[in-house]
Amino acid sequence: MKKSLGPESRVQRSGGDLRKEYRFDYAKAKPNRFAARARAKSVVVLLAPDVAKVFKTGESVNDALRALLKAVPRKTSAAR
Repeated sequence: MKKSLGPESRVQRSGGDLRKEYRFDYAKAKPNRFAARARAKSVVVLLAPDVAKVFKTGESVNDALRALLKAVPRKTSAAR
């Protein structure tokens, strides 16, 4: 059975540096190579809880919105 740390050991560790496995060297960090791709292709929308109960997946939300876009007449402008 392992011996538990005494109260004085806990105090020393909590006030000192982190353990070696928790130290992070930000100089070695690399940018997320997928971040730009995800940002360019998607828009995040927060659904109300009652709406989220009906639409379980993003695909079902997109299908409903596409159907709505087909049903609603669009205004055309010459500036486009």
